[in-house]
Amino acid sequence: MDFYLVVIGTLLAAICMWKIIAVAQTYKKNIALYHQKKIQPIGKYHPIWGHLYLFSGFDEVIDLCSKVAGQTKARIVSYWIMGFFPVLCVCHSATAKVVLKSSEPKPKHPGGGYNTVMGWLGDGLLLSEGKKWERNRRLLTPAFHFDVLKPYVSIYNKVFDIFLDKLEKATSSGSSVEIYNLVSLATLDTMLRCSVSYDGKVQQQGSNHPYVEAVRTLGHLSQKRVMSPWYWLDFIYYISPSGREYSKYASYVHDFDEKVIRERKKLLTADPSVLKKRHLDFLDILLTAKDEQGIGLTDREIRDEVDTFLFEGHDTTASAISWQIYMLAKHPEEQQKVYNEVKRVLGDRQDVEWSDIQEFTRMSLFIKESLRMYSPVPGIARVTTRDMDLDGVKIPINTEVNIFIHVLNHLEESWTKPEEFRPDRFAEDSERDPYGYVPFSAGPRNCIGQHFALDEQKVALAKLVQRFRVLPDPNNVPIPNKEVVTRAKDGIYIKLEKR
Repeated sequence: MDFYLVVIGTLLAAICMWKIIAVAQTYKKNIALYHQKKIQPIGKYHPIWGHLYLFSGFDEVIDLCSKVAGQTKARIVSYWIMGFFPVLCVCHSATAKVVLKSSEPKPKHPGGGYNTVMGWLGDGLLLSEGKKWERNRRLLTPAFHFDVLKPYVSIYNKVFDIFLDKLEKATSSGSSVEIYNLVSLATLDTMLRCSVSYDGKVQQQGSNHPYVEAVRTLGHLSQKRVMSPWYWLDFIYYISPSGREYSKYASYVHDFDEKVIRERKKLLTADPSVLKKRHLDFLDILLTAKDEQGIGLTDREIRDEVDTFLFEGHDTTASAISWQIYMLAKHPEEQQKVYNEVKRVLGDRQDVEWSDIQEFTRMSLFIKESLRMYSPVPGIARVTTRDMDLDGVKIPINTEVNIFIHVLNHLEESWTKPEEFRPDRFAEDSERDPYGYVPFSAGPRNCIGQHFALDEQKVALAKLVQRFRVLPDPNNVPIPNKEVVTRAKDGIYIKLEKR
């Protein structure tokens, strides 16, 4: 017995020593990055806290990186987490291109921004990697074919009719109204109708709808956890009050999705011809998709993709539309150009049709510039699965690399007067590096639903300007808050005049 204990003890000691050596070697590689001249740290390094003492949220990280990149002209800026883990922040299109053209996965390690949503979103397209991601991307691509997207336009019209009625009622006395929450309800309504054909009167019930409350709370708790290192480890987080709340709402969302999936599977089993009697939604395609071996998605994979689609499709689009409405109010001359085009294309019709969307050329420029000014997703991240060369610097394996879209969108090197709102810049400059403007990411892991999102935005803006003149509220100027999604710290307020 003593002999076996000695052997086991020796093996455990060897494993511990191997781990210590591996950590030491990784730290040695990482610390070498700090001394690279081409990588500019955002401030003074603390041996224990790294750079965490410099910021309390992701918004401040982006602002610091933007400031340092602007002052030093550095293409890569770095900050350190807890003194051990470097995060590299790409602030130039040429460098971003190298990362985005690869298929590097998202960082899901403890402390990584994507880790905080895994318990909610699972291993869908946003977070999956390798062969699974490649397979599921192929299976989901048909869900965004033009023939599938066309029938959604009628849904957009219905959803935003409800939205505009709520806006009209809220501003009938001439007072201003906060639009971000209302837009968010509308985009969630759209996603539920288009993805799983669920009409739960989301906008009518407002924030009282349990699904709305669950999604908002999960998003808030996920962002909060990112900046709380003591909660990075799951076994600690899930016994905390925040972790228990997160689990409660994640369970509700999963139960909701699983019920919808079960009912749809039952319907399709009883009557397969139902798919020919109506337009396909996202769930139909998930349930019927088969790979080259004739194997479909598991129930868990379907749930993960539904959760991912609902979150990404409603929250980011809500940000885009809200800031676009603010830009309409802030720039009346641009609003007039958009209105003139909508009037020309629609005439006396109230609803937007599929063929109209391609005619909104001026609106397209307006939307592009709005997405540049206020990128719905201010930053995305990858983790290296191999040593990678960035601007002549050897980046070691397992290094987190952030591509700060907000910074790319405001570089003076890429944009003339970047703080000036000028939609015509997208009609004038055709030689700009396409990787300098990536509101929907780029490369193989770009946003699969970008056409869906842009179509929805165009319908929303067309119906809004057709019915109202949008005015700013001078007493409430929104302050961007660049977290996981770009929101406004105290909301976005506007006034409306009936046309």
